Amino acid sequence: MIVRKLVLGATMLAFLSSAALAAADAKKGQEDFARCAICHTVAKGGGNGLGPDLFGVVGRKAASLPNFYYSQALKSSGITWTPDKLDAWIKSPATLVPGNRMAFAGIAQAGERADIVAYLASLK
Repeated sequence: MIVRKLVLGATMLAFLSSAALAAADAKKGQEDFARCAICHTVAKGGGNGLGPDLFGVVGRKAASLPNFYYSQALKSSGITWTPDKLDAWIKSPATLVPGNRMAFAGIAQAGERADIVAYLASLK
């Protein structure tokens, strides 16, 4: 019974996350990205800041840009930045990849995260 409730809860969480991503607004995400732009650039071929350039991040393997010093934890994560993984990262980088170097607590609001992910996905 407990396992069934856990599976149902995880399924509902995944559904809600997917629903938030489907309803996302890339234009709003561009505005919300301002807090990320303190460390990250989003210019094609742009340089890295305190964090790596995020242009074309959706579909990219984590810790794969040249000329950026990534943590060993992120290098070893095996993550490819899908919208769901980006959402989890933006929610709590330390939870998704313990031991990473990103000094950011995360964004709790699912809608805001979804908007930022939609904005990042639009950068191609």
